[in-house]
Amino acid sequence: MTTRQERIEEAIRREIMDILRKKVADPRIGFVSVTGVDISPDFKNANVHVSILGEAKAQEAAMSGLGSATGFIQSEVGHRLGIRVTPILRFAQDGSIERGSRVLQIMNRLEHEQRTPKDKKPRKKR
Repeated sequence: MTTRQERIEEAIRREIMDILRKKVADPRIGFVSVTGVDISPDFKNANVHVSILGEAKAQEAAMSGLGSATGFIQSEVGHRLGIRVTPILRFAQDGSIERGSRVLQIMNRLEHEQRTPKDKKPRKKR
């Protein structure tokens, strides 16, 4: 069974993803995924965790774009959910997907190395 807080967090996550896809036209906000939302027990503040694909410069630009669009996104979330108190949104970059991708690359490389025969020196015949 999920709590009211968890249901609201998931609803906010879904709405922000939809708003970013359909309503926010800032070109700096490219490949942004909302990975999670943590809302305070009083429902007044929400930390929105985002994963941004791309180089460091593109990630910084996307975070700047999110900062500029925060008021609009917050207003949209409030209208869409119809909740009494619209939480103040704070966007934070989540590097877990990027770290997971790096771990998978390393695992794939190790698996490939195990499958490929290593250069073996020929044995000397006696």
